[in-house]
Amino acid sequence: MKKIVEKEGVARLTRMHDDVREIYLADSRPWVVGYSGGKDSTTALQLIWSAISALPPEKRTKKIYVISSDTLVETPVVSNYIDVSLKRIAEAAVEQGMPIVTHKVVPEVDKSFWVNLIGRGYPAPSRRFRWCTERLKIEPANDFIKSRVAEFGEVVMVLGVRRQESATRAQVMSLHSIEGSRLSKHSSLLNAFVYAPIADFSTDDVWTYLLQNQSPWGNDNRDLVAMYRNAASGECPLVVDTSTPSCGNSRFGCWVCTVVERDKAMEAMIDSGEEWLTPLLEFRDKLSDTQDPARKLEFRDHRRRTGNVSFIGDTDRVMPGPYTMEFRRELLKGLLETQRQVADEAPAGEAPILIHEAELHEIRRLWRTERGDWQDSVPRIVRETLGKEAGFVEPDWVAEDSVAFTAEDGELLGSICADNDVPLELVMKLLDVERASHGLKRRHAVHTRIEEAFKLDWREIDLVVAERREKLGIGAPSVSEAAIDDDAELPFDAEEDAR
Repeated sequence: MKKIVEKEGVARLTRMHDDVREIYLADSRPWVVGYSGGKDSTTALQLIWSAISALPPEKRTKKIYVISSDTLVETPVVSNYIDVSLKRIAEAAVEQGMPIVTHKVVPEVDKSFWVNLIGRGYPAPSRRFRWCTERLKIEPANDFIKSRVAEFGEVVMVLGVRRQESATRAQVMSLHSIEGSRLSKHSSLLNAFVYAPIADFSTDDVWTYLLQNQSPWGNDNRDLVAMYRNAASGECPLVVDTSTPSCGNSRFGCWVCTVVERDKAMEAMIDSGEEWLTPLLEFRDKLSDTQDPARKLEFRDHRRRTGNVSFIGDTDRVMPGPYTMEFRRELLKGLLETQRQVADEAPAGEAPILIHEAELHEIRRLWRTERGDWQDSVPRIVRETLGKEAGFVEPDWVAEDSVAFTAEDGELLGSICADNDVPLELVMKLLDVERASHGLKRRHAVHTRIEEAFKLDWREIDLVVAERREKLGIGAPSVSEAAIDDDAELPFDAEEDAR
């Protein structure tokens, strides 16, 4: 009986290899293989590699791009594994004459996690406001696919997706199928088609294939089994559209993810011996604490990024805005301290860079231009947190021009505004408007910006809530009653688009 089962398995695998080769040779459209380092994408890539390698060298002419999405906040253990794997894939492709090219896609600096969270003050992602997936995963992958479409006219995306993943995945795969073809339409990208070679695999099929077939690029698939066992988790797929399941409740994904209540994967890794990840989990839990409805206004401004105050429906409950500048400075300092601690405790060669220099520069720019950060906090925080570390090289901070304001200017202005009962932030905003137009020959837009500044709500939250309650005919105001629940979150995107 065992031999019969093995024989059926070999026959099935042979049919799949023939299927891959037939589709590969059918046209000149290049393939883009989504590789996340997890079990499903590894199975799909390994299956394709084995099938194409059986072709004569002269028929292996069509490019196969293997792309991996790096959000820049990936769990370090998984990120290191993917980096090593991509290097091995590239080297093995050259040695074996395979038409495979590896590429890692990353978000643009101004859309990175830390630039949005610390720079712009976006709240930690939640189930109702998952702003990270689009910016960190979908857009970078789609930008690469679009560039190949522009170059070749059409492309075929090869994804390790399976119908058994979920009922939603099965429905989406059927919805975009093309009658009479083994390809399906991409759900959102024109001239991009999807090929799912392991669509009918079960989870057992995936593990059986990986453990019975050696990796063509030299990985030991037992290491992958061990990583899953240590994380007690599923993989985070290459996300190319909103229908692709994001990391969800079980995942190899971002160490900062607050969409789940607990990061069980990280906890399991720590329990299995990766204690050096503990500072990351503690920092992630600190972000998660900011989602407590009763505490949101401890961390977040009562004004939106537009500068106006919003309320929840016909109530006096304030819709919280971005993180306050004070808390953002605290987050940056905590993140850098976490990076320093992890660097001291991580195994040799595995210490991750939690925040990149380009992100620090962009956060500094946003704080200076949008938030009137006259004290130029970013260089100071970096210097105070990392300045005493051995081997520390301070970033080359671009000097501001001669009309820039300083921390001393801010302190003097603060005392003057307090004496005259004038909102400090309003005056700072007006001065920044003037500074931005300094030296320009045409200053026709200055008056418009000044008018916009006066339209913003500069009052304290107690005054705003009191006015709202009076308008609604409610009793005495109470800031504690203005706490927010997650169901009331208003996406920042609409505001950003309107700016």
